Amino acid sequence: MIRIGMGVLAAGVLAAGSAAAQPVSGLYVGAGVGGNYREATLGENPRNRFNWGWGWAAVGSLGWGFGNGFRVEGEVSYRDNQATGALRDGVRPFVVGGTVRQLGLMANAFYDLSLGDPLGTGVSITPYVGAGVGAGWIQGRNVRATFPNGGLFAVDNSSGWNFAYQAIGGVAFGLGQFVPGLSLTTEYRYYATLDTEYKGANRNTGATAPTRVAGEVTNANHSVLVGLRYAFNTPTPAPAPAPAAAPAPARTFLVFFDWDRADLTDRARQIIAEAANNARTVGSTRIEVSGHADRTGSAAYNQRLSVRRAEAVAAELVRRGIQRNQITVQGFGFDRPLVPTAMGVREPQNRRVEIVLR
Repeated sequence: MIRIGMGVLAAGVLAAGSAAAQPVSGLYVGAGVGGNYREATLGENPRNRFNWGWGWAAVGSLGWGFGNGFRVEGEVSYRDNQATGALRDGVRPFVVGGTVRQLGLMANAFYDLSLGDPLGTGVSITPYVGAGVGAGWIQGRNVRATFPNGGLFAVDNSSGWNFAYQAIGGVAFGLGQFVPGLSLTTEYRYYATLDTEYKGANRNTGATAPTRVAGEVTNANHSVLVGLRYAFNTPTPAPAPAPAAAPAPARTFLVFFDWDRADLTDRARQIIAEAANNARTVGSTRIEVSGHADRTGSAAYNQRLSVRRAEAVAAELVRRGIQRNQITVQGFGFDRPLVPTAMGVREPQNRRVEIVLR
């Protein structure tokens, strides 16, 4: 059975693969409860045995995680099983009964192997393997078997301590999205002690008095548990950072001019006033003022005209409260038309100044 238990642990390691650890760090507590199956107890004569049904088990632990996947803990466990059958010299009893109780004080070591959140549900999955050693106390209470031929075998209500060991394989499901540090655990444990001593009485058919007997029997258990584990110093997940605010889009204002003119119309002054107000509202630190011309006249003349138009707009912005050092002025002549035209065409939309707030 030890080989079976170790095989389960090896399978757990292979299933976990080389996943990166998501380690417990610092102090934690755990508890679990479930079923316990106790193997048949065998003595020197395999024709003599007691069989046990499923009972129950509970564990409680206090441990420390090192932040690298390794954990150590101290554990207290309890197991309780009822006798369900027996053999004496190969003969089955007529009546069987009694209880065996076990207490374990164990020191365990574990390694966690995180799979992250493979299902995308917000629940992390962390297989783990471990082993422990310690001391096991066992007590038989009214363990007895009455055989059809009148024979009786009874075990005294004796108890004692012995060396105990166990192998553990389990999976922890992180519930940190509900309670930081909380995990649901499911696990299998193979728990055993060295052969335990017993004392009892055996009365054969026709005997006037029982015979005192003593010996050693095996003790091996298989436990399946469900529990909770809480790590105390797990930090509360930080709220997701708010997406960085996109930079405010540049605001562009267009001021139009009459043909071959650089003076401002009333409508032009209204648009420049709106641009100045927006610059103060959005906190602009740079204002680009670019002058343009249509494709009538020479390139050199239109270059100078586009600069004069830009300077006129910049002067009006300053009059509206904008600092001159915030304004850059440039002219492009007719090289960047808003509406492409042939040379010599008077296009009103190309006679413009663009105000861009940055």
